[in-house]
Parts: sequence; C-alpha cells; structure tokens
Amino acid sequence: MGKDVIIACDFDSAEKTFAFLDKFTGRKPFVKIGMELYYAEGPSIVKEIKKRGHKIFLDLKLHDIPNTVKKSMAVLSRLDVDMTNLHAAGTKRMMEAAIEGLTRPDGTRPMLIAVTQLTSTDQEAMENDLLIKEPIDKVVMHYAHNAMEAGLDGVVCSPLEAGKVHDRCGKNFVTVTPGVRFADGDIGDQKRVMTPAEAKKIGSDYIVVGRPITAAEDPVAAYERCVAEFVD
Repeated sequence: MGKDVIIACDFDSAEKTFAFLDKFTGRKPFVKIGMELYYAEGPSIVKEIKKRGHKIFLDLKLHDIPNTVKKSMAVLSRLDVDMTNLHAAGTKRMMEAAIEGLTRPDGTRPMLIAVTQLTSTDQEAMENDLLIKEPIDKVVMHYAHNAMEAGLDGVVCSPLEAGKVHDRCGKNFVTVTPGVRFADGDIGDQKRVMTPAEAKKIGSDYIVVGRPITAAEDPVAAYERCVAEFVD
C-alpha cells in the first residue's frame, strides 16, 4: 500500500479553493473536502476538483440511523470520490449499511474509513463530555475493531494510535491520521499531534495536513516537504 499526503482544503468557497489548487502546476495532491467547503459549494466542487485530476477524500463524517446513512452513501458513491468516512460511534450496523449504500452496481466503491475519536478529544473531554470512562486508547481500538468487523477499509485516528491499530486490525487496515504538524510549527487546536516523519515511522498510511500547508508562505514547498518527510 502506498503512503500519501492528503491536503485538507478547509476553505469556505470555490474561489479560494481553486486559487490554492492553481498553485500546484506539477504533482496534483490528494485533497480532503470537508464540511465547510462541501456545505458552501455542494457536489459541484467535488466534480470540478476531480476533473482537475485530484484524488478526493470527502470528509463528511456521517452518523445517523443505518437506513439514512445507507441512502446518503449511495448518493456520495456517484461523485466518484476516492475515500469517504463516517463515525464509528454510529455502531456496526450503521457501518455495514454504509458499505451497502456506497457499493455501486458494478461492485466498486470508494474507500470507507471510520472516525474513532477526533484529534481534538482527549481523555478528560471524553470522560466529562461523553461519559466514556474507559481509557482513550481502549476506546479507539474497540471502535477500530468494530469498523474492521463491519467491513470498512480503515480508520481515521491520531498518529499516536496508528501503530496500535495495525497491531490490532492488521497491516492492510488503513490508518488515516490528521493532527500532523511540522516540528517547527504551531499545533493549533489539535491535542494529539506528530510530525510527518514520526507518523511515517509509527506506521500511518495517509496523513492529513491542513494549515501547515494551506497557510504556508509557499504551500507547494510545504506540501513537497511533507511528501519528502512522509512518503519518499
């Protein structure tokens, strides 16, 4: 399995997104379209970015009753994205329904991954806000195992947990890890972070990088630095 750097295009308009992507005249990066951009521009932004030659991770984190998620995933499967996701907290039944909906008539489907715990969530928040008293590592591993049993391809997890996820679920179970920052950068509001080189060493398959690239003086150079540290 090849490793890759995914750029989080957390913009609020197509104009800002394309102004950013126009800088990449060489290698076309894998991009993440999240709620902000998708809600601002709708499916058309996905189709246009795909037309430009980018792989797309559509990051909408579905979490609802199984039938609603199944129908929603059927709609998303028509957008020809490469990866999409949901919340593992929605239960195994919901995840199984999601795969049913996402699978096209010809049997193909985008990669489907589950969010275990958000990188902004720490033990204190989990216990006080979610009333989950188990250690966060145990919760993440349990959710990852549920996702694997439901037939998903992998999970979104902190880079601190990627190696443990592979130990529990196998090396082919994909780990997609946000919360990655350069050693000399600002960690922002992420509480569980790691550098690209550290994420590579610990076994992450994909890293999602936002502000260290999108807010950089030279985004292309920042992206190439990430690729050099994580992939090459």
